[in-house]
Amino acid sequence: MSVSHTLATVEEVESAAPADASAAATRLAARDGVAESVVLATCNRAEAYVVTDTAADGAAALSDFAPEVREGAVTRLDHEGAIRHLMRVASGLESLVLGEDQIIGQVKDAIERAREDGTLGPVLEEALLKAVHVGERARTETAINEGTVSMGSAAVELAAREADLDEATALVLGAGEMGTLAARALAGAGVERLIVANRTVPNAEHVAQDVSVDADAVGLEAAADAAHEATVVVAATGSPDPVLDAAELRGADTVCVDIARPRDIDPEAADIDGVVVHDIDDLEAVTDAAHERRRAEARQVEAMIDAEHERLLSSFKRARADEAIRGMYEGAERMKGRELDRALTKLDAQGDLNEDQRETVEALADSLVSHLLAPPTRSLREAAGEDDWTTIRTAMELFDPTFDASDAEGAPGAVDEAAGE
Repeated sequence: MSVSHTLATVEEVESAAPADASAAATRLAARDGVAESVVLATCNRAEAYVVTDTAADGAAALSDFAPEVREGAVTRLDHEGAIRHLMRVASGLESLVLGEDQIIGQVKDAIERAREDGTLGPVLEEALLKAVHVGERARTETAINEGTVSMGSAAVELAAREADLDEATALVLGAGEMGTLAARALAGAGVERLIVANRTVPNAEHVAQDVSVDADAVGLEAAADAAHEATVVVAATGSPDPVLDAAELRGADTVCVDIARPRDIDPEAADIDGVVVHDIDDLEAVTDAAHERRRAEARQVEAMIDAEHERLLSSFKRARADEAIRGMYEGAERMKGRELDRALTKLDAQGDLNEDQRETVEALADSLVSHLLAPPTRSLREAAGEDDWTTIRTAMELFDPTFDASDAEGAPGAVDEAAGE
């Protein structure tokens, strides 16, 4: 299930985001009927994908992923819709900043995490890797990521609308990817001095050394004092609790842009004279202009997604048909083997069979199986292409006596997602 900035508020995204994505995916994988699971959590979305035999199993498994989020902020997608959504996410079409680059790395991280946790299987792995492939194509073959390409740079652009950054002092909370991008954007915007505050000071030092302006690294305990020196504060830590509360900002004269999830800055600080606080929702004003510039590029990416989506679905459908056909042939081979043994035993009892005669009987049995199964094989492949699982199930019941119809109530390997956009 996913909750994102498109329909959900910042509070709802925070509510849906699991504190531990690995633990959340593991819990999903343990649910009845779930074969695979992946959780993708970023600053403006929380998504869960599961692979189940039936849509009902998928819906049941995802039912309590984001229980506190209102229904209007949750979108549930079927197998094909979930695959397309993954491609759109990795391509940056679902991002607050259209075409931003960070999401593709976050998708890769989710893949690796699920692989390490043992919740990633062949269906989700193929879908996710295809999504990454599409995302990379979108960025190399189109200009979808030209201009403002990150939440960090958008935050700096928003701050620059309200404060003069030329020769100013700026504070960045967090030394992760988003904090690093914000620090670079601030340096490019002309600030004179940069303070990077992070729980782990060596990481802050690394960011400070990465920029071309005078920069200092401090621990988060020094963030409040640094905020009083700063004209602008960009907050992007992974802290579960606010880093700066309202009382600590009293008396400061600064513009704060909080792009963290959960939020780093107490929203009540916005009531303090001299303090301006923006959150992720406020970035819409900045990103709208970028969206307009990139709309034509987005249409190219949509066409790319259409083609890649069709190819991936065809691959899944071929695999689905091949699984059914394999089961049908295995059942036929078992029956052929039993009947061939009986026939050869009887023929041996009627007189000695030479090797040529034995090979003729075996070839006859092979030919009968091939000719009998050729038409249903064609029908199964056509049925898979049309998502006609009823025909596949019926054929397996007829031709494979060991087949259990209860195992095939829905198309195998369905990817279910509930997405709150």
